[in-house]
Amino acid sequence: MATSSDLVLGHRVMALIEALARHTDEPGRITRLYLSGAHRAAAETTLAMMREAGLNAHIDALGSVAGRLEGADPDAPALLIGSHIDSVIDAGRFDGNLGVVLGIVVAEALRRDGIVPACPIEIVAFGDEENARFPTNLSTSYALSGRYDPAWLDGRDADGISLRDALVDFGGSPEGIAAIARDPERYRGYLEVHIEQGPLLEAENLPVGVVSAINGITRARAHVIGEAGHAGTVPMPMRRDALAAVAEMIVAVERTGATRTDTVATVGVAQVQPGAINVIPARVDFTIDARSPDDAVRRAMVEDITAECEAIAAKRGVRLTLEPFMDSPATPMDPGLMARLEDATASLGLPVLRLSSGAGHDAVAVAALCPVAMLFVRCRGGVSHNPAESITVEDADAAARVLLAAVKALVAEGFMSRS
Repeated sequence: MATSSDLVLGHRVMALIEALARHTDEPGRITRLYLSGAHRAAAETTLAMMREAGLNAHIDALGSVAGRLEGADPDAPALLIGSHIDSVIDAGRFDGNLGVVLGIVVAEALRRDGIVPACPIEIVAFGDEENARFPTNLSTSYALSGRYDPAWLDGRDADGISLRDALVDFGGSPEGIAAIARDPERYRGYLEVHIEQGPLLEAENLPVGVVSAINGITRARAHVIGEAGHAGTVPMPMRRDALAAVAEMIVAVERTGATRTDTVATVGVAQVQPGAINVIPARVDFTIDARSPDDAVRRAMVEDITAECEAIAAKRGVRLTLEPFMDSPATPMDPGLMARLEDATASLGLPVLRLSSGAGHDAVAVAALCPVAMLFVRCRGGVSHNPAESITVEDADAAARVLLAAVKALVAEGFMSRS
């Protein structure tokens, strides 16, 4: 492992992170929504970073920043490295940004060492991963894989501004979206580094871990209809209390999510009507979010949740309606790319830990283009989407050295030819 005197890559990562953290839509905290003024400023900063690292870079029609380092054989399938530079409201500085700057730091290191890769390397800073402003789903990375949904352009933010209009104001081009799509034959694979957004690496006292799969997600809206009544006059045995039924359902969702290995299930929203202190709740609308890295396990979990909620509704005399609105399949990581990350980790004398990702990432969309793999970096307390996001310079350095070693192996002469 590196010592405090030779954390060159780690310090460089932190410097670039700080440069991006200055760009925010809200002074005093980091908020960088897709196609905002802060996003434009961050894109320009990223563009300059890429060009300084020797990449031929540009901001594309959707506001992502793409840079290319040519290889000895410019026609060989390229290696992609990327993540995103947009954020949630009141965000941390590492989510997404870490993966982008690590790609740039690796390009800098290759150039400094005089290494000409056998194939091209492309780095992409996606603009719309968080989907925090418009009703989209990984829109900029799906554009790369040729799966951009034109309906996203008509989506509107909280101020009623359409994505189409915001894109034009940003300097982008709705007409240029189709040209963003890449040819699958031209790409060997995609690597993404990200903070873990969970506590496992910290619990294992490890700086990095290799992702095995990104969880599949099922989401549903649930509606429970009971009967309103006076809180002081309706006897307990005669009530059809929608909130009491939902409270029992929430416990069932939690219990079912904890039954299987690597599954989670969450009720994140519950809205009570009429919402008066002296009225028995007549209706509750709530959400269900169920995740697993194994789709068969996830579907079985959802079936169990449905059955338990239906049984509770019948017992309590309320009506339950479930409306699924998302069924996102799990995204397994490519074994060959995982092996390169694991070899690189071991080469630093670090134990190799595989772990699944409970959160979605741009890798989900890029998997429609080419094989993908991810490296997680320890984040203090497992905190994410929060100003308290924190990694050490030592862990940043370890991540940079793992990524650099993996990239060197992947772009070595002859490796990039397709089987």
